[in-house]
Amino acid sequence: MKYDVMIIGAGPGGIYSAYELIRNRPDLKIAVLESRHKLENRHCPIDGKKITGCVNCKSCAIMNGFGGAGAFSDGKYNITNDFGGTLYEFIGRDTAIDLMNYVDRINLEHGGEGTKLYTTAGSEFKKICMQNKLTLLEASVRHLGTDINYKVLENLYREMEPHADFFFDTPVRHVRVIDGGYEAVLDQGSVTADRCIVSVGRSGSKWMEKICRELGIKTKSNRVDIGVRVEIPAVIFSHLTDQLYESKIVYRTEKFEDNVRTFCMNPHGIVVNENTNGIVTVNGHSFEAEDKKTDNTNFALLVSKNFTEPFNDSNGYGESIARLSNMLGGGVIVQRFGDLERGRRSTVKRIEEGHVRPTLNATPGDLSLVLPKRILDGIIEMIYALDKIAPGTANDDTLLYGVEVKFYNMEVKLKKNMETKYPGLYMIGDGSGVTHSLSHASASGVFVARDILKSL
Repeated sequence: MKYDVMIIGAGPGGIYSAYELIRNRPDLKIAVLESRHKLENRHCPIDGKKITGCVNCKSCAIMNGFGGAGAFSDGKYNITNDFGGTLYEFIGRDTAIDLMNYVDRINLEHGGEGTKLYTTAGSEFKKICMQNKLTLLEASVRHLGTDINYKVLENLYREMEPHADFFFDTPVRHVRVIDGGYEAVLDQGSVTADRCIVSVGRSGSKWMEKICRELGIKTKSNRVDIGVRVEIPAVIFSHLTDQLYESKIVYRTEKFEDNVRTFCMNPHGIVVNENTNGIVTVNGHSFEAEDKKTDNTNFALLVSKNFTEPFNDSNGYGESIARLSNMLGGGVIVQRFGDLERGRRSTVKRIEEGHVRPTLNATPGDLSLVLPKRILDGIIEMIYALDKIAPGTANDDTLLYGVEVKFYNMEVKLKKNMETKYPGLYMIGDGSGVTHSLSHASASGVFVARDILKSL
């Protein structure tokens, strides 16, 4: 089957590149190849009753399929160059922001209308953070919520489906350069196209490394973020979340001078499992609908680690820590902050006697047996720093879930237009190692679609 453009991966980057191509040139023959299921066929078996923990599915429905890992996220689109990726280094800061705002308008047109746009601009908390050795990063945040985000994806697919061929449950084994274009080798047969956009997410990191190695495309090691997910009563952070919703706060530790940052804040949300390449880690979701909100707020505290010679496998380092957590706890471990400080493991009884009701069924344990001392010391310092601007963060009953690991793909060597050394072969989204967020990945998709349209 021969196409004008084929897109490998139906995450945010792939979706918005397809959308932009269809919107401007509905006559183009477009193929979208996705290794896993349609959106409506993505179901996690955890029901909270019969199945309360991760059962290690062959492919995690939360992480893979149409919409990518963002489909069941809390639907936060951070419009900023301060975090979420380095897309601006390729296309310029102004262009990156313009494209993120364009994606925001598309989301509003497809079911996101009425959702709130938060901003740190002019926030009083910037000064309060600075007075307490914390830095509040600049951003505007559109919060769709997991429920509205799902509807937006449904509407986008419904609009695109008549104008493109979507191939689900169709893993691509190899990408080959052929005369006049590119070939995606499948389990049965192949698909060819004049131009190819590779937009796999973080769960496709090992696949991406293999493809780059086969094609002789240079890559370099990226960072890995390792830490915990904090769960506290929502009222403790309400003065921040009511105004900012997502507050990205950075702290530089006194002991090691490492940067610790908050990530993925979920007011009135839930803590959830994630399964990446067979490794169970922790994440958080939140909803827009009032009846789905909880009494808790959760957020991650992450420490970024980069490595140089002789070791350059950042993801392998993160995986080894996550596997240790899985070995000790059978999955995710949860510990009261007070127990961590006292050097003892948490028990079911201690957690039940606490004032914070956990929203994830995790194994009570001891995170000090899992996380390296340097990382754990930084997290503890950060909790006490946050306690100064949100008193109660360092309470004994604050829950810490571990581990949370953010894997980043190897950074692919790309030209300024996100093209590889092969003309017409683009690598975008989180799979490229350039973007790390819904907004940046989506914007990269729009950018390469426009670059292709200019060349046609």
